[in-house]
Amino acid sequence: MTSYTRSNTLGKAKKTASKTLIFIFLMIMLIIMVVPFLWMLSASLKYNQEIFSSTSWIPQHARWSNYKDVWTQINFPVYYLNTIKLSVVITTLQLFTCSCAAYAFSRLHFPGRDKLFLVYLATMMVPWQAIMIPQFVIIKSMGLYNTHWSLILVNAFSVFGAFLLRQFMLGLPTELSEAARIDGCNEFQIYWRIIMPLTKPSLATLTVFTFTFVWNDYLAPMIYLSDDNLKTIQLGLTFFRSTYSAEYGLIMAGTVCSLIPIIAIYAFAQKYLVKGVAFTGLKG
Repeated sequence: MTSYTRSNTLGKAKKTASKTLIFIFLMIMLIIMVVPFLWMLSASLKYNQEIFSSTSWIPQHARWSNYKDVWTQINFPVYYLNTIKLSVVITTLQLFTCSCAAYAFSRLHFPGRDKLFLVYLATMMVPWQAIMIPQFVIIKSMGLYNTHWSLILVNAFSVFGAFLLRQFMLGLPTELSEAARIDGCNEFQIYWRIIMPLTKPSLATLTVFTFTFVWNDYLAPMIYLSDDNLKTIQLGLTFFRSTYSAEYGLIMAGTVCSLIPIIAIYAFAQKYLVKGVAFTGLKG
């Protein structure tokens, strides 16, 4: 065996060992992330005394009534509808406002555009806890405390969303906009008819991020909402845990129900989500 052959064989063995280690690492991470979800799913179908006494993850007698009880024993349907309403409205608003800002910062030319964008981007470094109290005072002075409008107004804009969409739009050929201007399109027509259809992957990415954030948000609804009929599902689950602290089966059933829209949104947009993140990362 020549030295070149030995070197080539050794190189292939190293690559195979490296791929095997990466595969084992990824499998371990997958198990770490999936096991809690499977345990939650199993516990949601068990009687309370069976959850911690049995080592089997398969229920002896599946208690489907946990799912019925969680919808009937508290104001769960109202919490659910409130969260869907806020998530859909805020996500739609953010898609519009962020795409408008991204279009202006990437396709329009005006003095100080890039410097203004840097200042706008710098606001992302300010933690929400630092502006929480001033924001609350302003919202209350506007008479929007204890209304859904308070949460909608607070979350209608996103610096991160504008940044994400801008990076994607920068990768689109400028010739498309110039050709549309020659054909007589104004800026809004170029934005709506040319750029927006081409930005689907990044829009899907922003949709998933925003919808998930609003759905799981706990702090803002706790600050701005006090009426029980206005509360979201995260506040409802907290109330449920404090009321039925020993009923882990019911708590897990409620948690599983709260995850269904998030999983549905991810399943619907995951193809565009991967493409959008990869493209934005390459262009960033």
